[in-house]
This record gives sequence, structure tokens and C-alpha cells, in this order.
Amino acid sequence: MVIASLLIVIGAYLLGSFPTGYLLIHFVCHQDIRQSGSGATGATNVLRSGGKGLSAITFLLDVLKGSAAVWLGGLAGALLLPDCPVRDAQSLAALFAVLGHIFPVWLGFHGGKGVSTGFGAFLVAAPLAALGAISVFIVVLALSRYVSLASILGSASFPILAYFLVRGPRPVFFIAVQFLVVLIIIAKHHQNIARLLAGTESRLGARRSA
Repeated sequence: MVIASLLIVIGAYLLGSFPTGYLLIHFVCHQDIRQSGSGATGATNVLRSGGKGLSAITFLLDVLKGSAAVWLGGLAGALLLPDCPVRDAQSLAALFAVLGHIFPVWLGFHGGKGVSTGFGAFLVAAPLAALGAISVFIVVLALSRYVSLASILGSASFPILAYFLVRGPRPVFFIAVQFLVVLIIIAKHHQNIARLLAGTESRLGARRSA
């Protein structure tokens, strides 16, 4: 059981840690994304250096790597941990895919903020709740033009939506990981929260970091 769990952890972390935004900006723009804007490697900061196209590709690939990690984690759980709920295996993969994205070993443990990868991860584990959370993100972004606020509120809405929309078994670990991932994502936005409270946070399209 321990070895199987470690395989899920390592596989999910490595998938999550794939530095999509960094590589796109490095090869297309010949820049280090960590040296511009917020220094994060996610789609929002890529938007500032590489434009809408590269930002969209970054978002899509980050979503896909989260989804792939959870799908493979669930498959590995079903094969190697037959007595363990599949959603527990998926949750373990989701947690470490997000941690891999935020703390990639390849970039000195400095990556993105986990929103896109988290969305992709839970799109497999709890699809309706994930779609609901991204809908909250879109509405908040449209109304406020604050990417950070939309990310925080969209993420925070996920466990609530999961409570109402997830069907079937809901193991304690599955629920705990939902809250843990949300707390990690919100914690990564601590500087944005401070700027939002101070009224100095930049809106979408501005030059300052979100």
C-alpha cells in the first residue's frame, strides 16, 4: 500500500511540476517568466510576457496536466489499491499535482499558484463542482476584472459546490483534500489579498502583478 501510494504521489507531483509557462516563455519569447510580473509561472503572468495566445495555451496545458495526474492516479489506485476508495487515490493525486505545480523541483520550487492545475485535477475527481467553480471565477472576473479575486472566490466555492453536486461515496480524505488544496491556493494569493484590502491590486490588463 505504501509503495503504491508513493507511486501515485511521485507520478502526480512530476506531472504537476511540468513547467508549462516557463518553457513557453523561454522558447517563444526567450525570457525567464520568473523575472517579470509576479514571477509566477501560471497563465496570468504569461499573459503579461507572452500575450493572450501563450496564456491560453499555458492555461490549457496546466489544466490537462492536473486532469492527467488525477486520471492516472485513480487508475493506479484501482489497480494497485483495490481496497482503497478510488476517490482517495484521485484526491492524493490531485493534492500532489497542485503541489508540483506550485513547488516544481525543476525551477527551485518556485512555480504558479495552482488554480489551473487544481481545476484540471478536480475536473476529473468532481467534474460538476469544478465546472461550477470555474463559472464563479468567470463571473467574478467579468464583474471585477481582478484575476486574483476571481481565483480566490472560485477556489473557495469549490468545496461548497462539491458538497451539493458530488454523487456517490465521499470519503473523509476526499473532502479533506478539497479544503486543503483551496487553503494552499488562497495562501499563495496572500500578497494579492493584501493588495486587494489596500485597494492597490491591479485589474486584468494592467501591468502590475495579479
